[in-house]
Amino acid sequence: MAKSSKDKNGFIFSTNPDFQFEPEPLEQQETLPPAKQLLYISIDRKQRAGKSVTLIEGFIGTTDDLESLGKALKSKCGTGGSVKDGQILIQGELRDKVADILSSLGYKVKKKGA
Repeated sequence: MAKSSKDKNGFIFSTNPDFQFEPEPLEQQETLPPAKQLLYISIDRKQRAGKSVTLIEGFIGTTDDLESLGKALKSKCGTGGSVKDGQILIQGELRDKVADILSSLGYKVKKKGA
């Protein structure tokens, strides 16, 4: 019996009964050194029930390195947060404090917004 399913490449049908889609390998981007990275820091209130978070974007590297940077920022700020979709979220309006911490770690920092 032929398999029928669809993938992102547009394949819909195969007459080979042993056919299986092979997922494309995920490319892990190598982490750049802090001096070569430019991180953008902003305050975000959208879709958060009016609560403010400090949003750090622009990190280039592996998810493990991003999570370890997020953990370090949360502990130095003394607050909660998370790492989602290549962004670090720190609870509260801590843009200046986060910028100072990242600068001391060697990252280039640019503040977005007012």
